[in-house]
Amino acid sequence: MTIHLPQGPYEPRTTPLDLGPAPDGAALASRTVFSAAHVVADPYADAGPDGPAAVDWDATLAFRRHLWSHGLGVAEAMDTAQRGMGLDWAGAAELIRRSAAEAKAVGGRIACGVGTDQLTGPATLAEVRAAYEEQLAVVEESGAQAILMASRALAATATGPEDYLETYAHLLRQAAEPVVLHWLGPMFDPALDGYWGSADLDAATDTFLKVIAEHPDKVDGIKMSLLDAGREIDVRRRLPGGVRCYTGDDFHYPELIAGDERGFSHALLGIFDPLGTLAAHAVRVLDTGDTEGFRALLDPTVELSRHLFQTPTRYYKTGVVLLAWLAGHQDHFTMVGGLQSARSLPHLAKAYELADRLGLFPDPELAESRMRALLAVHGGTR
Repeated sequence: MTIHLPQGPYEPRTTPLDLGPAPDGAALASRTVFSAAHVVADPYADAGPDGPAAVDWDATLAFRRHLWSHGLGVAEAMDTAQRGMGLDWAGAAELIRRSAAEAKAVGGRIACGVGTDQLTGPATLAEVRAAYEEQLAVVEESGAQAILMASRALAATATGPEDYLETYAHLLRQAAEPVVLHWLGPMFDPALDGYWGSADLDAATDTFLKVIAEHPDKVDGIKMSLLDAGREIDVRRRLPGGVRCYTGDDFHYPELIAGDERGFSHALLGIFDPLGTLAAHAVRVLDTGDTEGFRALLDPTVELSRHLFQTPTRYYKTGVVLLAWLAGHQDHFTMVGGLQSARSLPHLAKAYELADRLGLFPDPELAESRMRALLAVHGGTR
């Protein structure tokens, strides 16, 4: 039955993409793949945009079990979980503890974001280090791997590359286990412009690589989120042996994960939140050596990803949560901080259409019904 979207009439699918039976958590073999995961808000909480996040813990953890069941790792308390955009450090710490305990219970892989978002004003370098240390202790005590996230406070305080080198050297020396270093570009967070001490990306790259070269035994890998495939490939080829590259490029992930004769990227991606089932299946195809089959599955998803991550990129979380609701992973389209209002109705409607064309919704009829309800709330029924 035709649904009238802002972009025009659309005939929804009647069946989902058939990927066969779920693998019941069997590990992926050829690549290490993390999905950054969103949080599910409590829609009945009397919470405002400036107050603490009200999280539906049962639904939030259920979504992580969904990702683990397909063999994906979970990258927890990252920007996909609205760190700094609705979820404060107190909420993130609770999320880390709960998710790490759930991972241990089900045998899932988890890595958690370590940042400095408990700092709310101007800070010294010593205060930035102390904030990182506090969060690192929480993650390590939970039993999860640490991801050292880019810090708004460090970006605001550092006067040049040496401040980054000293801060990261201090943190890496005391990390109990090898960490993932995260370079998040300003398209995801404008406050991170000039990270690593320079707005010149070549100079910033050199500083980033120097941190790794001086502490290769403390760096499991890097996550690059610059939406620049060429730069990622260049950095990937310059990494010390044993240090992985986890692509965070939501525009070019199929080609970067497939790789070339000189190497490939693993993955730590926000787009694998809505693509989790399909992405895991595609990597299992890649595990067999079938690169063409892998690309045939993932290449068609890039249009959806580019749509969700279009400028202003930091609001991609809204589309991610919309698709989780349409897919039946949660019962509402409400976000912490009211972020469900961050994208327009035409943007959301296009996300629905692109996802439905891919067959991402386990129950297309449910997705259609919910999309019709969203249109009605916006006064868009025809």
